[in-house]
Amino acid sequence: MAIAIGIYVLTRASRGIYGDVLNLFAQSNELVANGDWYRIFTPVLVHASVAHILFNMYALYQLGPAIEARVGVLSYVGLLLAAAGWGGAFAFYLGGPEDILIGASGAIFGLFGLWLHSAFRLRDTAFGRNLLSSLGITLALNMALPFLIPGISWQGHLGGLVCGVLIGELWSRVKRPQRPFAALAMAVLAVVAVLV
Repeated sequence: MAIAIGIYVLTRASRGIYGDVLNLFAQSNELVANGDWYRIFTPVLVHASVAHILFNMYALYQLGPAIEARVGVLSYVGLLLAAAGWGGAFAFYLGGPEDILIGASGAIFGLFGLWLHSAFRLRDTAFGRNLLSSLGITLALNMALPFLIPGISWQGHLGGLVCGVLIGELWSRVKRPQRPFAALAMAVLAVVAVLV
């Protein structure tokens, strides 16, 4: 959060800096196709407006700390990285060649995906049913936004969500010390996907 907010404040201090940072970090599908694979991860550092960064940072604040406390810092960072990469990869393959993406939504939807996986596993409990219902409504609203507001990448949201669910399943099958490596493997898979 601090890094994204710091970059936003810095770039807003000068329009010239904003353009330079945007050129460096935004996911341009054309540039990804030409070998800039790292761009599937870096859009999480750049936001378009105050509303954009506030919405994303609020979602990160609401969803992230409980996951970080439960899985540890390294696994949490790995999840965010992998979900950002999967969001970028989905946006690359399902979007247009001229698309340019910014924002942390793919990574945040990875957190949604992990919560969704946990809620589904606990669906036979009252807590699980309540969480599943609450997440279902929130996800439905957030998945509808790209179709109501132009310029939002449903592809990035979907990629992050799928990644979060898959990591949740993967983590349920491996021991805790292996979780950061499992998340990192998912991030590497996103890179491989855009390189082939």
